[in-house]
Amino acid sequence: MPKENFLIRNAQPSEFEETGQLMVEVYSELKGFPKQADFPEYYDLLLHIGRLTEKPEVTLLVALGPEEEVSGAVVYFGDMSQYGSKGIAPNESNAAGIRFLAVSKSERGQGIGKALTLACIQKAKESGLEQVILHTTHTMMTAWKMYEGMGFQRAEELDFFQGDLHVYGFRYFL
Repeated sequence: MPKENFLIRNAQPSEFEETGQLMVEVYSELKGFPKQADFPEYYDLLLHIGRLTEKPEVTLLVALGPEEEVSGAVVYFGDMSQYGSKGIAPNESNAAGIRFLAVSKSERGQGIGKALTLACIQKAKESGLEQVILHTTHTMMTAWKMYEGMGFQRAEELDFFQGDLHVYGFRYFL
């Protein structure tokens, strides 16, 4: 079992740029995932991920390594109307959402992705919500398997297409 050498907390504005760069790096390296030239608006959103925290009930969580570097991050949506995806997910009530999970290549395998996901689940529980919703793709199979192992269930009604990319919905009931 990997030793947890990281701290999970809300990102500080001074960490937004580093976090955005990490997200662009992680998503651009996914084999089969659309590249920046094909999906410029998405990558701009990733690069400026801190802007999402200006919306109500949106939190950017980071995992900090021993040198206080951003090793991973995720965006938690306490209000699904702010979730920003296609499909029916933004209309879900009594639910929280998780998007944009990213862990630096050098820090993978240490449980950072799982710890960030668990922190989001805990926030949803503390808010008295009934479920957590997320989306993933076949290009993110490591995360997909992690989510299923944590108890997330496929929810086909939440699926949508982003261009040619099939995006798959999942629910975790609290």
